[in-house]
Amino acid sequence: MSKYNQIYTDLLANITTERLQRGTRLPSEAELMDTYQASRGTVRRAIEQLQERGFAQKIHGKGTFVLSPNPIEFQLGGIVSFRETHADLGDDVSTEVVEFSQFPLEGSLLQHIEAAAGSLITRIKRVRRIDGKRVILDINHFVADLIPGLDRAIAEQSIYAFIEQTLQLHISYAQRTIEALPRGKDDQLHLDLDGQSHVIVVSNQTFLQDGRQFEYTESRHTLDKFYFSDIARR
Repeated sequence: MSKYNQIYTDLLANITTERLQRGTRLPSEAELMDTYQASRGTVRRAIEQLQERGFAQKIHGKGTFVLSPNPIEFQLGGIVSFRETHADLGDDVSTEVVEFSQFPLEGSLLQHIEAAAGSLITRIKRVRRIDGKRVILDINHFVADLIPGLDRAIAEQSIYAFIEQTLQLHISYAQRTIEALPRGKDDQLHLDLDGQSHVIVVSNQTFLQDGRQFEYTESRHTLDKFYFSDIARR
């Protein structure tokens, strides 16, 4: 086993078995270099992979700290609903609709939704709990003319299932951006941030098969529960 893999595997084992508990500072780069007789680049590579997979977070000037023993993988490829993505998490997953409203399309939303100004928009805010913790705030905006009949009961289940099975519409593709942003008022109100200053925001502009945009969504994730993955091909 290479030095990089050994360092990564040892640290990962200590985190997943909770010998290193959440909030614990990892050994410093210098300490790991001395313990494993490894170069700084090798040590950094191992720590960076822990960060990429959501097990650790580097805080400037303080060190690297354990985030979670079991972060959830969020795959960037494909268009799936929360219910589809997390079907294997068991029973301790729930959705709470904290806002359901309609209003005319105006202001900053015009930059994100390809519809005429004044079009009726259905906004739904949903809090996702996993193991009792509020870890995702989904803020959905649907063009009401394209997605009629939405209500709170549907929003508590699967909106995509309603679109595809009841409305018989074909969801085709999405344009997606991912950003780390400072926490906002909604985040502080609806998420269990545990002192985190930022959230990961996945924004989607989603289109039907005929090219019409029917949705703009911001999914706001806590830092300690998820890591994001994709497959790149040359």
